[in-house]
Amino acid sequence: MKTDIILCGVGGQGILSIATVIGEAATQAGLNLKQAEVHGMSQRGGDVQSDLRLSTDPIHSDLIPKGHADLIISMEPMEALRYIPFLDADGTIVTSSKPFVNIPDYPDAEAVLAELDSLPHVHKFDIESLAREAGNPKGANMALLGMAARFMGILSAQQLRDAIGRIFAAKGDAIVEANCKCFDLGYGLQTD
Repeated sequence: MKTDIILCGVGGQGILSIATVIGEAATQAGLNLKQAEVHGMSQRGGDVQSDLRLSTDPIHSDLIPKGHADLIISMEPMEALRYIPFLDADGTIVTSSKPFVNIPDYPDAEAVLAELDSLPHVHKFDIESLAREAGNPKGANMALLGMAARFMGILSAQQLRDAIGRIFAAKGDAIVEANCKCFDLGYGLQTD
């Protein structure tokens, strides 16, 4: 069994924290894992992308070939569209529905969302609002991970939730609980 995941977004949105949680869960599950990251101008709000390849069998390359990603997890809808060429025909996109307008020539937000809506297997939600409602405005990334958990296949929601506990343990119980709450809310969503 294998799952190829592309994580993407804008610098500062917590993409690498999602990658860390998935990596921790995969390691604890005894899976093979390869990861490749592209940070770009992440500190300036630029593109951040990470390929995660998880498998029960050995993995020979850390890069996902075009047309082979099973899942795109995106903190930003336009960034999800950027990686469509890598998505398998039966692949799934899980994304925030709220654009992060960080460039002067950002496309029309309604057009971006309409393009996503024209694709099969797209699930989107305003995860930033969900995180604020949960009392953890910085937890939108964990809400997105919760949304994506049901589409991963190779890892269970409980394995991911347990990994959140281990990754954030050094920051204290309150931070662990706040991130798990966002994860649980994301996991429980009925998305479009």
